[in-house]
Amino acid sequence: MPKRRLPPLNSIRAFEATARHYSFSKASQELNVTPGAVSQQVKVLEDYLNIKLFKRKNRMILLTDEAQICLPLLSEGLDKLSKGIDLIREHSND
Repeated sequence: MPKRRLPPLNSIRAFEATARHYSFSKASQELNVTPGAVSQQVKVLEDYLNIKLFKRKNRMILLTDEAQICLPLLSEGLDKLSKGIDLIREHSND
């Protein structure tokens, strides 16, 4: 099996939440961290990928084309991780 080359999971979570909400502030509330921490994690992912994921305009953020392409797959992946964790919890309570 080939080795997975992935950025830190927190950076993916921060990007995905920010992209869904179009807001660092709302993402920070969901993730229970500061907006600055979310922004920093998104920057980690942008640096890892060497691309910008958001266009920042005044007080708005927009998704770049690259972000729009990858968001559905990343959201699906996080949903699957969550379901996997739920299955582990269900079976550990038996």
